[in-house]
Amino acid sequence: MLDREGYRPNVGIILCNAKNEVFWGKRIREHSWQFPQGGIKRGESPEQAMYRELQEEIGLLPEHVSILGRTRDWLRYDVPIQWIRREWRGSYRGQKQIWYLLRLVGRDHDISLRASNHPEFDAWRWNHYWVPLDCVIEFKRQVYERALNELARYLDADQRRGRRQEMREAVDNRENEDGPTPLAADC
Repeated sequence: MLDREGYRPNVGIILCNAKNEVFWGKRIREHSWQFPQGGIKRGESPEQAMYRELQEEIGLLPEHVSILGRTRDWLRYDVPIQWIRREWRGSYRGQKQIWYLLRLVGRDHDISLRASNHPEFDAWRWNHYWVPLDCVIEFKRQVYERALNELARYLDADQRRGRRQEMREAVDNRENEDGPTPLAADC
């Protein structure tokens, strides 16, 4: 399914752990690494495609992740002509993607690269948030940079929420041990 301009609708997934490191997958039988991504099927929303691709490519279910954010608009990249199948040349230009930033709320061992009959990756690792920009294939680099830049604010907001929650829990624990806490402690 291509749009009028020759771009295939697609989703990209940036999965981060509690340390804000990102999942980085090695494409099967290749020496290239990338974020999980995949096409949107006819009648499927980007979010439905994201959950399907997440399960197919790395074995995670919706209960293993929380959505922190997504890109506002489609991000596009052109595939170099030598990478395009001959029968698609002239009609296919590349991918247009909606990117999702997810937080792994499950555990590392919930990740399974063999969740489908057609695995995409044969290895994976956690990387610092910005490392993929130095490692991804050149023609995807601009889209990765735009997605990482746009979604970084959600990561920061999630960290702030987590710190506020920890502070609330600490105050609640103190109240349970010492009685009521003065109102100034809520500032």
